[in-house]
Amino acid sequence: MSTLLVLCRFVHFSVVLLLFGAWVFRPLLLGREAVAAVDCPLARLSRWLAWIALASGVGWLLLITASMAGSWTSALDPATVQLVLGKTFFGRVWSGHLLLNALLALLLIARPSWPRPLTLSLAALLLATLAPVGHGAMLDGLSGQLLILNQIVHLGCVSLWLGGLLVLLMILRQPGALPLERVLLRFSGVGYGLVAGLLVTGLINVRVLTGQLWPTPLLSGFALILLIKVLLVVAMLGLALFNRLRIRHCHARLATLRASVALEWLLGLAAVAAVSLLGTLPPLTA
Repeated sequence: MSTLLVLCRFVHFSVVLLLFGAWVFRPLLLGREAVAAVDCPLARLSRWLAWIALASGVGWLLLITASMAGSWTSALDPATVQLVLGKTFFGRVWSGHLLLNALLALLLIARPSWPRPLTLSLAALLLATLAPVGHGAMLDGLSGQLLILNQIVHLGCVSLWLGGLLVLLMILRQPGALPLERVLLRFSGVGYGLVAGLLVTGLINVRVLTGQLWPTPLLSGFALILLIKVLLVVAMLGLALFNRLRIRHCHARLATLRASVALEWLLGLAAVAAVSLLGTLPPLTA
């Protein structure tokens, strides 16, 4: 059951992060004018991602229900599911989260064109309601609210980075018609702020949750998975710096650039997988 829960968390986190980040980053990279070569595949992908998010969100709820009740059959019992939704903190948050997800999925079918303010607002709220799930709900009162706010900022930075890489990959499939060097410079410029936000909010999370600047022992449990996540992010930063230093005449190295961006994106998804596992582990405290 725990393995399925980690997998479900990973799928759900990934698609929600990609949805919001791609929608925000697309106009940052290409402006607000329509670019059919990017907008059409992104619109189709967005619809799929919204429905995958809804399915994985429901799966997450059923797995939590089965875990709390101690049996698989309880996950399919409407009364037990209703009890989890109405009587637990996770359930109350998740009720709103699933409602937002359903509205977003339906809206993308009704209005398949480029996301409007309502669609983007729903995606932002969908992302924000992931923050109280897991370790974000460990503290009460003002401390708990500040921790959730910090987690929202952290998720926002992750979302923009991963979503931006996804849009960049789509752009690299149509390089001849687009100002590639200018796009890469824009992505790199925003990336500096995202990295700073990730580092600051990540360190705050670790300090608050563990009571230490870094949890110990280093190679066990929570600390080990956290270390793997950090190493994956460092590898992403290395690839980003490599690409930044080779922006000039990037058309001549297009295949290498595509491979590098794709690898950076996959490393980001691997970091999300590590986070999905971290959310199921108790943080070590001093």
